[in-house]
Amino acid sequence: MLALKQNAHPPIPSPFGVPDVSDGRPPRTLNDWLSYQQQTHPDAIALGLERVQTIWQRLQAGAVAQRVITVAGTNGKGSTAAMLEALGRHAGWKVGLYTSPHLLRYNERVRVAGESVSDAALIDAFERIEAARGELPLTFFEWGTLAALLVFAESKLDLAVLEVGLGGRLDAVNIIDADVAVVTTVALDHMDLLGGDRESIGREKVGIARAHKPLVLGELDPPDSLLKAAQRLGAKLIRRGREFDCEQRLGGRWQYRQENLKFDLPWPTLVAPCQMSNAATALVAIRCLQPIDQTIAAAALADVQLPGRMQRLQRECELLLDVAHNPQAVQQLARWLGSNRAVGATHAVFACLADKDAPALVAPLMSLVDAWHLAGLPDAGARAHPIAEAWPKVAGLLSRSLVDHHPTVAEALQVARERAAPGDRIVIYGSFHTVAKAMQELSVPGQ
Repeated sequence: MLALKQNAHPPIPSPFGVPDVSDGRPPRTLNDWLSYQQQTHPDAIALGLERVQTIWQRLQAGAVAQRVITVAGTNGKGSTAAMLEALGRHAGWKVGLYTSPHLLRYNERVRVAGESVSDAALIDAFERIEAARGELPLTFFEWGTLAALLVFAESKLDLAVLEVGLGGRLDAVNIIDADVAVVTTVALDHMDLLGGDRESIGREKVGIARAHKPLVLGELDPPDSLLKAAQRLGAKLIRRGREFDCEQRLGGRWQYRQENLKFDLPWPTLVAPCQMSNAATALVAIRCLQPIDQTIAAAALADVQLPGRMQRLQRECELLLDVAHNPQAVQQLARWLGSNRAVGATHAVFACLADKDAPALVAPLMSLVDAWHLAGLPDAGARAHPIAEAWPKVAGLLSRSLVDHHPTVAEALQVARERAAPGDRIVIYGSFHTVAKAMQELSVPGQ
């Protein structure tokens, strides 16, 4: 059985810090609760879903929604989940969205009817979970998942969209049976936990599928292991390139095709090249539950906002914030940059977590970046990456580049902004932490 370590879903620290509640006083504020959860989950590896299932049964909360779509994938699952939320809302449904990690506020992880839930709603859920769990330990992510499910169960939702945190088979959201399962992409990431190749990772992600229920696959070449496991299970496969497809058109448009149906649609508000396939994947998934016409689809996809996904800001020069943190995602970023060159120079502010392959995240942008500003992530918990450790990993690769390095993202960004001229572009990428730090420095609001 796959082992999930306690830090598989690490929290992004609040910009205001998290208070210490180790003195034994009960948690009161949301930050108190988040601190409590980080301090009490076990150091040992947690296996399976038994603890989460047991506590969910004790809570006796009932159904989380009339319909459930669960979204897994190495990349694209956050964007696809946001598109599903928009499509459902434009279809007239009351929709709940659970996603992770957050950028600026923990509340971003749980949305009902298009709005992040209140501190009070989360605290109430945490109190109920604490009363129900007894001596059973929970990881930080498991606390959040159970809280989201409780909030959804009380919100009388038409649709719940659940984004997998890691893998699929043993992820906490998988205690809920999905009416439609979605796997966006399968690429190499979290290999220490999910396996060292796409076949192993694919087997973990297909674990969200259910017998006789639709399983939507968003990439053209899913691993054989995923396809074989889905067939053994008896899931209803709906594959891009077979049962549905998409194609870019001229004039910023694209076409969605499903059997004899064709929609001519404007490009989604999310600009990355992969967003066309994410939009098509979301559209076919929602149509498994209810027909949606071209007008609703166009309006919904034009309404999707997701901070940190190739998010463009105009200050003294253009800034592009992207949470790309594995090679597949960085290659998508490189494709967009190559097709949308800056008028002037391109600067990169880059920082990644310690367990990432830093050279593989730098290499795709080597020919596109004129000046590199490397940063450390010293306060990212167990995956912290001080610049003294990060810089040697890429020093040889960048030996012929214009490059400087700094202890923090804020300092690297400050230097990049000082050196950038009008018409230049600053690309900020490498992790959710990197983008969150930049958003704080730039005073950019989250969701």
